[in-house]
Amino acid sequence: MSIKKFSPVTPGLRYRVGSGFTELTTDKPEKSLLAPIKKSGGRNNQGRRTMRQRGGGHKRRYRIIDFKRDKDGVLGTVQTIEYDPNRSAYIALVEYADSEKRYILAPDKLKVGAQVISGAGAPPNVGNALPLKEIPLGSAIHAIELQPGRGAALARSAGTYGVLMGREDRYASVKLPSGELRRVLLTCRATMGTTSNPDHGLEVFGKAGRKRWVGRRPHVRGVAMNPVDHPMGGGEGRASGGHPRSRTGIMAKGQKTRNPKKGSSKLIISKRKSSKN
Repeated sequence: MSIKKFSPVTPGLRYRVGSGFTELTTDKPEKSLLAPIKKSGGRNNQGRRTMRQRGGGHKRRYRIIDFKRDKDGVLGTVQTIEYDPNRSAYIALVEYADSEKRYILAPDKLKVGAQVISGAGAPPNVGNALPLKEIPLGSAIHAIELQPGRGAALARSAGTYGVLMGREDRYASVKLPSGELRRVLLTCRATMGTTSNPDHGLEVFGKAGRKRWVGRRPHVRGVAMNPVDHPMGGGEGRASGGHPRSRTGIMAKGQKTRNPKKGSSKLIISKRKSSKN
């Protein structure tokens, strides 16, 4: 991916760093794979705001992505690499031998004209989806299932991937992008390679307006509020606000929020990296 640094011809472009979009091959999505998106603006069914700093943004249409990759044994050809406003990674339009078209998450380095296939017995090439029991150890994988047939759940954002570390009994050990080492059933599927748009984290909006375009409203710091509005508010002068915490009082520096009785905890071999580990 190419990162583009803009010339400061306007104040908003002075610090703007964006994608060059050199990998994309078209700007017109497949109409048969589009669906409408209804915005809530952070409101619930009673019209009351339940999530702050949300609202506005450019109108979008959802791209229907094939996260299950359940079209087994049918060869597909990549037609286009496209931008998806609903996710950080790029998507690829695949046309299968029976003329059906589907969107998939585009792996990095996937080119137009490349052929992909899914299912047991598929070769471990970039873009192919196959069960974990058939993937070579040490391979970089993305779009990893947690439950067989339910569809990809892990390593879906831009530039992320997991590493298949080993196999034991019915489970494979997968190192996730967070650093967590986790057991996943061997019958779950994953896609070979890493996700596209790896330099997404280097982008800089450059101005507040771009934040509004993606549907984010202004964020007010807790220490700038009054005590009635936030636990960190109030004080004389420039008070530090005390221990960092959320508006509802949840500590922000190290308090555990994961349910200790969560059933999937037994599948975690080692927890994700943190500043205290």
